[in-house]
Amino acid sequence: MKTIAVANQKGGCGKTTTAVNLAAALAVGGARVLLVDLDPQGHATLGIGHDPDKLDRTIGDAMVDRHVSINDVTLETQIVGLSLAPSNIMLGTVELDLRDRTGKELVLGEKLRMVSSQYDYCVIDCAPPLSLLMLNALVASSSVVITVQTHYYAIEGLKRLLETIHIVRKRFHPCQVKALGLLLTFVEDRTLLCRQVQQQLREFFGNLVFDTVIHRNVRLAEAPSAGESIFTYAPTNKAAEEYMNCSKEVVKRLSQLEVQDGQE
Repeated sequence: MKTIAVANQKGGCGKTTTAVNLAAALAVGGARVLLVDLDPQGHATLGIGHDPDKLDRTIGDAMVDRHVSINDVTLETQIVGLSLAPSNIMLGTVELDLRDRTGKELVLGEKLRMVSSQYDYCVIDCAPPLSLLMLNALVASSSVVITVQTHYYAIEGLKRLLETIHIVRKRFHPCQVKALGLLLTFVEDRTLLCRQVQQQLREFFGNLVFDTVIHRNVRLAEAPSAGESIFTYAPTNKAAEEYMNCSKEVVKRLSQLEVQDGQE
């Protein structure tokens, strides 16, 4: 199972939308996918069709209780092959519950390894703040998709996250998490500022920036309110095509990373 964290230490950059729709795209493509909602806001849970306030168990229960597995908390979704490990506001207590546990940053990774044979991919929607939850996500992952809204303030959050990934790689051996790529979101081709930021990001980060971009899209913005990914809400919409292209690029980049790791 390949584990991909979708993250940015700045909110409002399309992170949850990307986690939900990337996971959905991989499943639509025939893969077995686990979407982990690791944000106490529970927006990925809500956006894929489940009410966070009506959950009996969440990913937080699996992390805190050694006797609760991820299989005990997973829910099915409208998309064949896509399962959800949900969250709600109670996930915010995990940091307190685990504060005295040795290796508390490794808990999620240990739980995911127990179900790794059941899935091809795991996509983790991370909360924005650098917290124990985000550390668990990064340590458990082999790669990170960083969503970047195309305006200047987003670049600052990007710098902080890249620094965090570097620190996590050094501190938590044998964690080998790498930035898989920067996905540009809320793109508006007609806006000069948007075009300038895109150009600067591509000039500075080069091939780290995905070829695929996600444009600002009304139907994409509407889909979470219906509890659906774009693939069931508006499957012929341009956003569905963009996230499918994104998923193909993710798969390709993961394969390239495997080759690079094998050569090191």
